[in-house]
Amino acid sequence: MGKGDAVEIGFAVPGSGAWATPRNQVAVARRAEELGYRSLWTLQRVLNPAGSRDLTYRNVPDPLITLAYLAAHTTRARLGVAVVNLPFYAPPILAKQAATLDHVSGGRLDLGLGIGWMPEEFAAVGAPMERRGARAEEFIGALRALWAGGPGDAARFRGEFYDIPPVTMDPRPLQPSGPPILLGGGAEPALRRAGRMAEGWVSSSRADLAAIGRSIDIVREAAEGAGRDASALRFVCRGAVRIRPAGREGRRPLTGSYEEIRGDFGALARQGVTELFVDLNFDPEITGPDADPEASLERAQEALEAFAPGA
Repeated sequence: MGKGDAVEIGFAVPGSGAWATPRNQVAVARRAEELGYRSLWTLQRVLNPAGSRDLTYRNVPDPLITLAYLAAHTTRARLGVAVVNLPFYAPPILAKQAATLDHVSGGRLDLGLGIGWMPEEFAAVGAPMERRGARAEEFIGALRALWAGGPGDAARFRGEFYDIPPVTMDPRPLQPSGPPILLGGGAEPALRRAGRMAEGWVSSSRADLAAIGRSIDIVREAAEGAGRDASALRFVCRGAVRIRPAGREGRRPLTGSYEEIRGDFGALARQGVTELFVDLNFDPEITGPDADPEASLERAQEALEAFAPGA
């Protein structure tokens, strides 16, 4: 898909803070589907360092279990996670969870994967931080080996970090070749890995959206260098939206009025973004310790109406 003036629009369900309850998640998911949003999204944070002043990731439910729950309350919207961190899993465990979720959702799963960055999470799960990129490349190969073939077919994977003997793992995912893999990360090696190995790339909440086109170009270049069709890749922007009064000086992309933010969608499309999901979970007015969960849900419902495809 080339650069244009339009993007597919998704919406992140309540995923952090006091408003991240099953009731609110279902309310947002159902209304988003009614309004024609293409996709629904979750995020992952396993734990936080004790005493941390970073209150962005408080009360974060497990993203895959949340998507399985939402699959039962929706029928059409794709279900995405941006992202689960590979080092926290063994390949067969994540392969089994993703395949099962693909069946539960009727083949609607988009699997965003990352390599993690917080030392405390790595220490808590007993995973090494060293050579995360190399480990991730093998992990993806192991996932695809386990998903390949038909019922009862044997899978085998041998690498430096993962050695899976001949095994069978059923059910295979419902989607042919497995759920689309979207890799996260903003460093150049991560971008090039996405171009070489994945169906697309998903940006982080901290990405410089004014320059996201440069990251997209690196992914495309790596895909072309690997002999892949770069035009088929998906470029998903996590839209960390903050609704604020119009006309603020020095306004950042996706912060401002509904009209200003909708204008930003087109600017991102012209940089190569093919999909964007509105994510209110990074707005302290929505998820901060002083935020009222009911008021946060009301603001999300207003945003759903304002950003609905075709609105």
